[in-house]
Amino acid sequence: MREPVELQATVVRSLLRVISWVVRHQYRGYEPADGNLSPLFTLTGARVLPMRILQQVVLRAPFNIRPFLGISPHESAIGRGYMAWGYLFMYRANGDENHRRKAIDCLEWLIANRAVHSTEHCWGDPYEYATRSGRRPLGEPLLIWSALIGQTFLDACETLHDQRFLHVAESIGRWIVGLPQERTASGNCLSYVAYRQSSIHNSNVMGAAFLARLGTLKNNQECLAVATNAMTYTCARQQKDGSWYYAEEPKYHWIDNFHTGYNLSALKVYREATKDESFDECIEKGLQFYKDHFFEADGRPKYFHDRTYPIDIQCAAQAIETLAGFGESDPESLTLAQKVAAWTIDNMQDADGHFYYRDLGWKKVKTPMLHWGQGTMTKALAVLLRRMTPISA
Repeated sequence: MREPVELQATVVRSLLRVISWVVRHQYRGYEPADGNLSPLFTLTGARVLPMRILQQVVLRAPFNIRPFLGISPHESAIGRGYMAWGYLFMYRANGDENHRRKAIDCLEWLIANRAVHSTEHCWGDPYEYATRSGRRPLGEPLLIWSALIGQTFLDACETLHDQRFLHVAESIGRWIVGLPQERTASGNCLSYVAYRQSSIHNSNVMGAAFLARLGTLKNNQECLAVATNAMTYTCARQQKDGSWYYAEEPKYHWIDNFHTGYNLSALKVYREATKDESFDECIEKGLQFYKDHFFEADGRPKYFHDRTYPIDIQCAAQAIETLAGFGESDPESLTLAQKVAAWTIDNMQDADGHFYYRDLGWKKVKTPMLHWGQGTMTKALAVLLRRMTPISA
């Protein structure tokens, strides 16, 4: 483990390098599930199984086959959201006007590029997507992305004192409150998408975390009630060891690193916004499971709780963010966040500044994603620096 000052300087250099890469590439990159952007999509007939095959071949290829399939680097709403978030953290830390300007540019891009068929602000993916649950149309707004971007707009309002960004956040809140919900005796689950009920834990609690912040800020009791019911749903379904399945349907019964990190970060945001202590035991159990099962001794982040590979940059980024977030009250979490950051910078960052997509054990997949790696690592490293001794960045 590096000395704290040395590690801090390493993190700063890494952060500036990845931002430089994103700016040089004009906020364009790939995403893991963008295979259906290929002209070969027409051959799928928009049927779920062929779409999934094309998508999975691109996602799982041990090298970047996208250029050979006609897939060009593209923009991403969630990528822009994470970059804005990172810039806001950096601006708060050092007051650099350049970071403020870049954050505003990203936020204005998001306002201009919301989901086209919605009257409220919400965002989806710029490609057709097929899952075990069926087809999701291009641009269909998603709870997880909209809630995360919503947090960015709330941060922007607090940091930049600009009411425009609060108005956008309120619009996001109206969209989330209007989503379908699975209603049960032990809480309600916000739907992942608007066109049918899809109950997924990480999107549910991220939606709740955003509504908790917005509801507290605006004294909106409907937002607060929906948030509490959503948190109740997911916490009531936490496993005895502190873990969560991705979702409750048997086909979703896996336990992975970054979705667990999402759950914990969302619970922390909810707790801080509402002061509601109801889920403190759930947070404590979940954080302990997370620290005990998802990391190797050198800081290497595992993908699943019971096996390491593939090592995925999203697991690294969310781990750094989640653990650093708990670092103020739990020094062990901060130490682990620093170890994960050091390992990731040493093993997953290219000389040109971008972070690799995956390490398969026998080969590194160096595909330059935008959100999945560059955006998430920008925010994660900025959050980590905030928890460490201040240093100019």
